[in-house]
Amino acid sequence: MNQLQKVLQPVMTKMVDQLADRVYETLNYFLNDYYTGWTPDSYSRTEAFLRSAVKVDAHPYQGGVKASVYIDLDSMDDYVNATGYQVAQWANTGLHGGLSVSHKPHVWDDTLDNTINNDSLLNLAIQYLKGQGIPVRA
Repeated sequence: MNQLQKVLQPVMTKMVDQLADRVYETLNYFLNDYYTGWTPDSYSRTEAFLRSAVKVDAHPYQGGVKASVYIDLDSMDDYVNATGYQVAQWANTGLHGGLSVSHKPHVWDDTLDNTINNDSLLNLAIQYLKGQGIPVRA
């Protein structure tokens, strides 16, 4: 098993990194949609939320492989009367600056729906593994 794990580690690391890239790209798509879909009249944007997406490259972790994609709440420390957490919560409930507007993407939920919940990441993983000569049944 140790030899098998050693042989598969680079394959799994590259695959997980590519899957994380897809989630990161999708998150940035919805962050951009959030910003371009509505222009506020009552406050000035800092664009800290627009630039808050983070991807940590895949690396070995507890016998497997781990990558992370997240919104860096701490990078949004320049908002007036709101925390980074509050801004992210608003963006995931269709609010802009706490205001209800007609343009209502749900940044994080839409990212999950378009990567994990619709099986596109699973399908990408299957395609990747098959491309490496690893038989996969789904």
